[in-house]
Amino acid sequence: MKKLIRKILFGSTPVCEYATVTVENITEKVILKTETALIDISQTQWLLCLQPIVIGIWLNNRDSTFFSESKKNKIYFCGATEEIRKSAAVVEINIIEKIIERDGTLFLAEAGKTILKHINAVRTKLLFNKFYKKPQWPFDKYKALAAAYSYPRKVRLVSFKEGEYFNIFPMDLLGVIPQSNRVVFGLRHTNIVLQKIINAKKIVVSEIGYEHKETIYQLGKYHGTAPPSINDLSFKTLTTDQFGFYIPQWAESYKEINIIATADLGSHTLLWGEVINEKKLTGTQPHLFHIHFLHSLFLKKAGINYTAV
Repeated sequence: MKKLIRKILFGSTPVCEYATVTVENITEKVILKTETALIDISQTQWLLCLQPIVIGIWLNNRDSTFFSESKKNKIYFCGATEEIRKSAAVVEINIIEKIIERDGTLFLAEAGKTILKHINAVRTKLLFNKFYKKPQWPFDKYKALAAAYSYPRKVRLVSFKEGEYFNIFPMDLLGVIPQSNRVVFGLRHTNIVLQKIINAKKIVVSEIGYEHKETIYQLGKYHGTAPPSINDLSFKTLTTDQFGFYIPQWAESYKEINIIATADLGSHTLLWGEVINEKKLTGTQPHLFHIHFLHSLFLKKAGINYTAV
């Protein structure tokens, strides 16, 4: 019966929760609507926590003047247009915290009421009930998650080392602040390396190509367990210049980062970091991104076809 429903609703498109794609140029726009302005935050918004859904929004000092924390602000996840009436999802946000820097502010926004418009409401609810329903994710809460992944979230590798201990694992809950030396991370509390990173105040993030997808996802299991010895990894490693942390030999580039602030967001801890060294190792490679399945349907309807990997 489930296969029949799937075929009726979505044709031959395989149903999944997240689609893995590579993107040459991101076409989507993310627009922040304040009481007085529409601000393009496409390159300056990142998902940082899942329970609750928290989105980090970086605004420069000029744009911050249009943003009132006390008002109901909304984020519109659009297609290849800034027209908010054609958005795939709309999320009301409430500011819960902020980090003020000399050239701007990182606002931490908790998702509130969410409207999904990728496909019609009946198909959306059927899809949720048949494939995504979980006790900890009621539909109203799940909508905010689907909305947050209505923009491609790049996968990077995070590295840490202390003595003989090391860990390398993938993340998509992080962001690099444009034209700045700041990086923001959202690490799950259950990640066994989190407290070590907080204590050492050091972390490394690497850009990596999508062709290593299988290896990247194998490393994902080390969020909660210790990795094998360095000699038992399926790939060769390099060590970073300042910290001596391990990164894959095939990494495109890396940033060595000092952690300068932390905050408890709920299921995840925010790490606010300052880049002290970065190094390019290879030419730019196509990267791996995650989008929600609903968003892949929205893109298909709009004639946008990212390459599935």
